[in-house]
Amino acid sequence: MNAELAGRTRVEMVVATIHQRISGRSLTPGARLPSVRGLAASMKLSTSTVVDAYERLVAEGAILARPGSGFYVANQAAPFALAEAGPKLDRAVDPFWISRQSLEAGESDLKPGCGWLPPAWLPGEAMRRGLRTLSRADGPALADYGQPLGLPPLRQLISRRMGERGIEASPDQIMLAESGTQAIDLLCRFLLEPGDTVLVDDPCYFNFHALLRAHRAKIVGVPYTPSGPDIELFAQVVAQERPRLYITNSAIHNPTGAVLSPVTAHRLLKLADQFDLTIIEDDIFADFEYTPAPRLAAFDGLERVIHIGSFSKTLSASARCGFVVAKPEWIDGLTDLKIATSFGGGRLTAELVLNVLSDGSYRKHMETLRNRLSRAMGEVSARLKGLGITPWLEPPAGMFLWCRLPDGVDAADVARAALERKIVLAPGNAFSLSQSATNFMRFNVSQTLDARVFEVLGDVLGRQRR
Repeated sequence: MNAELAGRTRVEMVVATIHQRISGRSLTPGARLPSVRGLAASMKLSTSTVVDAYERLVAEGAILARPGSGFYVANQAAPFALAEAGPKLDRAVDPFWISRQSLEAGESDLKPGCGWLPPAWLPGEAMRRGLRTLSRADGPALADYGQPLGLPPLRQLISRRMGERGIEASPDQIMLAESGTQAIDLLCRFLLEPGDTVLVDDPCYFNFHALLRAHRAKIVGVPYTPSGPDIELFAQVVAQERPRLYITNSAIHNPTGAVLSPVTAHRLLKLADQFDLTIIEDDIFADFEYTPAPRLAAFDGLERVIHIGSFSKTLSASARCGFVVAKPEWIDGLTDLKIATSFGGGRLTAELVLNVLSDGSYRKHMETLRNRLSRAMGEVSARLKGLGITPWLEPPAGMFLWCRLPDGVDAADVARAALERKIVLAPGNAFSLSQSATNFMRFNVSQTLDARVFEVLGDVLGRQRR
């Protein structure tokens, strides 16, 4: 037996054999494969094994099945050009730049600029237990559409969790979404008309810009401070622009790590009431807090504030599950919109998230994660300072450091130079509507512990200063 085939199942052995023949050109595009019986006899295998292997090859697109005729090698795609796999260095540093570079990065690339935790920091074993439990579930859980509002037991659990943060919301005021991003997209569809004005923080999460532009909104930025938006400027802008929405993070702000103060929160809500402003409170980092920060939704009682959350940052980015919390009449309209755009909810993911949140290990996981992030925050902050990169503030929790680069250094230039060396960074102007963060950069401390990051940063900064 070929050494490369040793240790494989019989089906895998047949699949590998056919792949070898195709790559070795003994089977060329359009060539007919051996019959099932013929290959089974030559390899001393059962016909069912060969059938299973051929079906797998058809599913891969490697071969084609022609009823009554047999199996044929599919036309092969053009050879993969290694040059095409390189980073797109000439792409503009816009709201999509960081997302594209982070999502398309190779396994060996480093991603200090991305917005998620390394897989090893997430509760992989709890997810596996949940998947095993779900594999034994009844038919509807595995195959049926979910209810429009989403899985009732998960909404009940979220309702209890909201109560711990001072937000009173019944399960019927909670609608599950595929992610926090989908939740904001649905809210924009529900609340905005093209040309409506929306306020965002400057800086803010760059995908807010992308989403709002997709909805053809007029975007206006308000400078952000360590205690929230600059409230005097916020009042001026609201009076002048009469925006329809304000989108913000109140707990752990992205990218700055700042926390909204109670005084600023109360003044924001007074302005919202005075100028008929709706606030979307994006709270996807809530579980990273040691002590709950003020929530606009708690102060407001969900009159003008819509609260959204997600489990992608703490459980898995692969199991997408978010939620919207709002007053009943808005939830009713949002539910109709959800049916129109995605029909039933993602029941399978909701069942998995419920299972993991209910097995008793999640609180312990988050306690360990918070402590691990705190240690990483201290280590990364110290090492960045050694390079002349200064944190804007020392966040009380979370994964982000918003940092000022040395004078005269352009963060976009640093990011492009680092990308050539397989390191994805997050330059400041991707977060800034006013493009006033030229020499700022956001670092995800969980992704910035590798010594290569600081080696490359030191080298690139040294060249920029010359």
